[in-house]
Amino acid sequence: MAGSIVDILMYHSVSDTGGATAISPGVFAMQMQAIADAGLPVLTMDDYLVGRDGRTQLPPRAVVITFDDGFQDFADTAWPILSRHGFRPIIYLPTGFVGRAEGWQGIGSPPRALMGWDRIRALAAEGVLFGSHTVSHPNLNDLADPALKDELDLAKRAIEDQLSQEVRHFAPPYGLANAHVRDKIAALHRTSAGTRLGQAGPAEDLTDLPRLEMFYFTDADRWRRHLAGQGALYLARRKVLRAVRGVVMNPWRGL
Repeated sequence: MAGSIVDILMYHSVSDTGGATAISPGVFAMQMQAIADAGLPVLTMDDYLVGRDGRTQLPPRAVVITFDDGFQDFADTAWPILSRHGFRPIIYLPTGFVGRAEGWQGIGSPPRALMGWDRIRALAAEGVLFGSHTVSHPNLNDLADPALKDELDLAKRAIEDQLSQEVRHFAPPYGLANAHVRDKIAALHRTSAGTRLGQAGPAEDLTDLPRLEMFYFTDADRWRRHLAGQGALYLARRKVLRAVRGVVMNPWRGL
């Protein structure tokens, strides 16, 4: 896998609700079509892990598609677009909100509905992967160890019980996970994808994988240039702007 670079794309809602956690259906369709046109392989998070373990060869450039929270609009809007292209994403679920409306810090207005377990099981049967996003979507850095253990253990167990498959992947709410929290996550999961802006290189820490927030790539030309390997300057500029604002680890508390 020497030199392999993987873009791990970060989505939440595919809808017209607005805000940093929503991408309009038209823009999402454009972004997926651009990936297809570029001919870049779209890996599952399992594929990526197998490559990182050295059991297969990762391609020089590839894409992984991730969604946080499991909003109903994934099933209604995003999945039909993804499935037309044969793209298989992963969705990170906050299990305490499955089948309910979002109810954590920074929620949308009005609160958005999350998918229920019946729909999640149906999507899993169609090839969608699922990972954990805790039970109650808290800032894990603020929790004492007993509460942290419950958030990690109970969410993993709930998804495994519902889907009858191992949960190997995790995403911390708000992208917040200090070294202690990452150690606890790593004891239960093989990967953890945060909100650190960047591309995943060959030696990336599997417990702190960077992602690309896709609201940075709503312009079609900019996204196509990035996929063609011509987006380094723009990505570097975005990193500098985030650093200046003092929010490198957590750009929007509502993510």
